[in-house]
Amino acid sequence: MFDTMTFTKTLGAFCGALLLFLFAKWGADSLYAVGGGHGAHGEEHVAGYVIEVEDSGEAEVEEEGPDFATLMASADVASGAKVFKKCAACHKVEEGANATGPYLYGVVGRPIDAVEGFGYSEALLQVGDTWTPEALFTFLESPRKAAPGTSMSFAGLKKETDRVDLIAYLDSLDD
Repeated sequence: MFDTMTFTKTLGAFCGALLLFLFAKWGADSLYAVGGGHGAHGEEHVAGYVIEVEDSGEAEVEEEGPDFATLMASADVASGAKVFKKCAACHKVEEGANATGPYLYGVVGRPIDAVEGFGYSEALLQVGDTWTPEALFTFLESPRKAAPGTSMSFAGLKKETDRVDLIAYLDSLDD
């Protein structure tokens, strides 16, 4: 009862419907997101006029947290080991054991592109010459911001305490 011709017609109808749906989606995207320009996602809306305001002369001062040395003095190695679990998907701590990323044994204080056999992206050379604790602190906050163009897809660690704990943990691995 279900012969080749019926199967071919059914498959053709399904493919035609899918193609029609894709063309409709493409047309709607180009019409509403790009062409109109009103309310497109990611578009910044600008006011039609600017209201001038007098400057009161008082500049707002951002409250700065503790300095880097104070943060490092209070770093917790055990907490850093827990934070490292986020890194363990791509990095290993055994010397010479590269994964998606280079091994991190002895990373604190070593040159940035020192692991032999690992292809570093050129963007990492913007960070500096050596993985100092300060360079790691900045890099770990947002790798893509610290080294634009890096192939590292990690979003970063926003909390300062997580970053210093991780640096203390990595530094403790090789004594």
